[in-house]
Amino acid sequence: MSGAVIFDPLLPWPVVWAALAVLLAGTVLALRRGLAGWWLRGMAGAVLLVALANPSLQQEERAPLSDIVVVMIDESASQRLSDRPDQTEAALARIRAEIAALPNTELKLVRLPDGEGDEGTRLMSALSATLAEQPRARLAGAILLTDGQVHDIEMAPEMPAPLHALLTGHDSDWDRRLIVRNAPSFAIIDEEISLGVRIEDQGAAPAPGMLAQLSITVDGDEPLIFTVPVNRDLELPVTLRHGGPNVLRFEVALEEDELTDRNNASIVTINGVRDRLRVLLVSGAPHPGERTWRNLLKSDSSVDLVHFTILRPQEKEDGTPVSELSLIAFPARPLFMDKIDEFDLVIFDRYKRRGLLPSVYLDNVRRYVERGGAVLFAAGPDFAGADSIYRSPLAAIVPAEPSARVIEEGYLPTVTDLGARHPVTEGLQDDWQASAGTDWGRWFRLIDVQPQRGQTVMTGPEDRPLLMLDRVGEGRVALLASDHIWLWDRGFEGGGPQLDLLRRLAHWMMREPELEEEALRAETDGQSITITRRSLEDIPRSVEVTDPAGNVSQMALTETTPGRYTGTIEGGEIGLYRITEGDFTAVSAIGPPAPREFEQTIASGAVLAPAVDATRGGIRTIEGGLPDIRQVQPGRVAAGRGWIGITPRGAYQTIDLRVLPLAPAWLFLLLAAMLSVGGWLREGRR
Repeated sequence: MSGAVIFDPLLPWPVVWAALAVLLAGTVLALRRGLAGWWLRGMAGAVLLVALANPSLQQEERAPLSDIVVVMIDESASQRLSDRPDQTEAALARIRAEIAALPNTELKLVRLPDGEGDEGTRLMSALSATLAEQPRARLAGAILLTDGQVHDIEMAPEMPAPLHALLTGHDSDWDRRLIVRNAPSFAIIDEEISLGVRIEDQGAAPAPGMLAQLSITVDGDEPLIFTVPVNRDLELPVTLRHGGPNVLRFEVALEEDELTDRNNASIVTINGVRDRLRVLLVSGAPHPGERTWRNLLKSDSSVDLVHFTILRPQEKEDGTPVSELSLIAFPARPLFMDKIDEFDLVIFDRYKRRGLLPSVYLDNVRRYVERGGAVLFAAGPDFAGADSIYRSPLAAIVPAEPSARVIEEGYLPTVTDLGARHPVTEGLQDDWQASAGTDWGRWFRLIDVQPQRGQTVMTGPEDRPLLMLDRVGEGRVALLASDHIWLWDRGFEGGGPQLDLLRRLAHWMMREPELEEEALRAETDGQSITITRRSLEDIPRSVEVTDPAGNVSQMALTETTPGRYTGTIEGGEIGLYRITEGDFTAVSAIGPPAPREFEQTIASGAVLAPAVDATRGGIRTIEGGLPDIRQVQPGRVAAGRGWIGITPRGAYQTIDLRVLPLAPAWLFLLLAAMLSVGGWLREGRR
């Protein structure tokens, strides 16, 4: 029970205060005039004013409420390192016992898991949300079980009670971190760029001046190992070897007693672009399809086209002086001996042997392909004749042998079953039908060839090879056994996808990664990774997935389109994933490869210190001993040697409320009358 005197005036308070002013004025006037009963009259007026104020006795029946101590348990990724989970549980058990021993005190536990994406540890936001749900008058204190690496300290709430932090970890902890400071989003192929890298030690690291083993892997190839100094900014020269995404993986070996290797690796994806694509087009004679090739190659501003058409063969002698000819001599030696390696693609368009290119030049073209070059043969009727380019050293790289037969009849080019799986011709017919609404037009010439090697992706009449692809040494070769693709370009019978076909063909020959027929790729989109396996083999596919924690699992892939197998990792843990199948490897990351949780892994109270000091709380290490919990008065220091304090709040709940008049009205009236009569008698006696 608790009681208090309250006032509920019978008249508005301004009227009461005005009456008080009149009473004081009258009393002073009576005093100045020397009336003997002035003080009795003043007391009578005061009794009347008290009666107007209506004093009452308010009685409350109260039920005491318990004090609340909030314990925030940090269960983010960095709190799972080493023996920190065991330290946390030991500290929690001690806190439970200490709070249970205190009178009228209860515990509120809140566990904080990893945040979504790469938010880091949002401990202060969680504390603010928890306090908003608790009665502020009952909050006696808050205790944080954490490593101190908080990423939202600016969200720290205003505390009406002490805030304490108990830190996990050990004084001997140390960790090594790999940082890629600057990396361009794209770079020119075969031109050197510089990447800024730093290997940084944190905590009780070994003696300074140590060296680390840095591994650099490009597109899953064999890693390159370098020995580099620690705690120094490094500039690493890198040269991209192909177009499209180049995935560079940097990794530092895990050292003994290091906290984690989750921040020892980083992935950088740099898009390789060609400065200029150099293409050499040699047309053996003018023909309608020549312009198709030229229009295709000139439509791309990144292509440098060198085009020669043989208009006047050497055997043609009409007596015209050379000085009067407007034609230029064919620069055979500079092109095919001195500068052949400068070209990304060489196209022989209806070319035949005319003595312009000696065998030694053509043999050099063969070596150019074996060293990594690309040659496309667009065959015409001359390919089937005695002066065919096949009757040269190039026969070693041409994927088919001409039978000397030229078929001239209408036919529809057809994509083979293998071609439906090959990226050069995949979906070509379906896409055309979807966009144009009709089948593509016919061709009317096919050079009959006998396949010797390679892959047939398109056929003509009676399933005869029309387009063949092959790999020779490090290079690539294609044979188009017809010169009638220009009919599609002119829109004959509705035309066809000559632009898509020739562009894909040229880019496949120049090793564009998107057109590799055997490839494994992993692409990240938000919190998921899409795995794509391209293959010409029609067999079930599965990949081995290594997650950021090192756990290995098998994932079966589903064939979504011919030759394309896909699978998805949904909502995985933030970090680096490695996907392998046989000799193929792909790497990708959900969030950054080294998440924000692992930027700083050494336990420290530096970030929390301002918020804790503002409440006169304390920061203690669990390794140094678990503190006792005491009760301290508000405003006092709430932490000391071996102990931390909470503030009793004394909160209560009102069960019943009663209001009684302090005295009956007649009593006030009687008292006022007696005082007035007393004053009159005193003045009359005088």
